[in-house]
Amino acid sequence: MSMLERLPGLEREYAEIEGSLADPTVISEQKRYAELNRRYRDLGELVSRLRELAQSTEDLAAAREMFTDADGDDREMLRNEIDTAELAIARLDEEIKVLLLPKDPNDARNVIVELRGAEGGEEANLFARDLFEMYRGFATKQNWKFEIMDAQASDLGGYSDVTFRLAGDGVWSKMKHEGGVHRVQRVPVTESQGRVHTSSATVTVLPEADEVDVVLDPNELRIDVYRSSGPGGQSVNTTDSAVRITHLPTGVVVAMQDEKSQIQNREKAMRVLRSRLLQAEQEKQAAEASGARKAQTGGGGRSEKVRTYNFKENRLTDHRIGLTLYKLDKVLGGELDEVIDALVADERATQLAERDI
Repeated sequence: MSMLERLPGLEREYAEIEGSLADPTVISEQKRYAELNRRYRDLGELVSRLRELAQSTEDLAAAREMFTDADGDDREMLRNEIDTAELAIARLDEEIKVLLLPKDPNDARNVIVELRGAEGGEEANLFARDLFEMYRGFATKQNWKFEIMDAQASDLGGYSDVTFRLAGDGVWSKMKHEGGVHRVQRVPVTESQGRVHTSSATVTVLPEADEVDVVLDPNELRIDVYRSSGPGGQSVNTTDSAVRITHLPTGVVVAMQDEKSQIQNREKAMRVLRSRLLQAEQEKQAAEASGARKAQTGGGGRSEKVRTYNFKENRLTDHRIGLTLYKLDKVLGGELDEVIDALVADERATQLAERDI
């Protein structure tokens, strides 16, 4: 079936969903309404492109028919119209191919990012802070909302563990490839001989789950409260405001202590717990469908890297796509677009090749 042959059926589905979205019964079902609304937006873009393609195809056919009998200035004008229509058709054809790719179920979701210092001691924690600042700068450039959920500072001002939330347009589609082990090569502040050390930090990107996505049974949760601690383990609060939640069926543990309020820490911990459980279920389903898949962060070892940051050469290398840029300073300042766009393009190219669209 050609692309244009799909248009009538897609237009009917688009109209049907539009009617459903105005149905009070559907509106009252939060999860179904959200799913239909996402499908409606996706279909709207696809139908719009297909209508443009149909119009450009008609324009091309008409211009070619008139071109045969035209002469002089009319012939030149029609030649331009033919060229314009052919370029539009080629562009629309590629855009529609991408729109026809299977949608990532998380594309409309916000994300929760967890950064941890891995191998390299205090230098790894300092690098985790560098990554944190890089993502905060990138979020600012994207006009995303940036919310720190929890942060465990290390002795020299790095982060042994920091969790933050990003909200805005295209957050998941742009951030999902950031998960993995990030390796840094530089002279640490603690190195007196000027030798380059290699350290690593892990990045985990979770699709944020709504309450309707993951329903938590209170009987399956163990909730502990304790006093918050800072670098070196010293207490930074005189009340039991820190919260640790254990999901008993899976053993997943989430702890939060950034807020002074126990209620706020509990609410944040529940959000992260739902997101971890959602990701675990999605990975389980993906593994059942296409074979086991390696977790994002592996063991945190230096050899499991997805990206290397070399300060001496001002170089960033993404090992998954063989991309190397000599502007590490700008990337760490939040200019991640070139890296992320390349990862997204590689994913689309792979999908198009696999589906032979």
